[in-house]
Amino acid sequence: MKEHRTIDGRRAEAAEQSLYQALLSLETAEECQRFLADLCTPAELEAMVDRWAVVPLLREGLAYRRIHDLTGVSVTTIGRVARCLAAGNSGYRVALRRLQGEDAGKSLQ
Repeated sequence: MKEHRTIDGRRAEAAEQSLYQALLSLETAEECQRFLADLCTPAELEAMVDRWAVVPLLREGLAYRRIHDLTGVSVTTIGRVARCLAAGNSGYRVALRRLQGEDAGKSLQ
């Protein structure tokens, strides 16, 4: 956390939970894109997009160097994403599983 941050713990927790609720309130990819464009700097958004782009490539079993060659994402970032996939909070795995389920449903229609 930032050392100069003056928000107290309860307010910070409330703000964090409010952010999650705001994200959950968005109904379309376009709404999410607009929200994140307002919330994040271009560099922050690019970093998140880079990390997410790495997830399916790691799940396919591609080597870090190959992923780097395909995406331009640093090997350090790829390693961080890999650690989160292996022993993180399951966020990447849940999102991937749900998106794959949605994709499977769409292909059946």
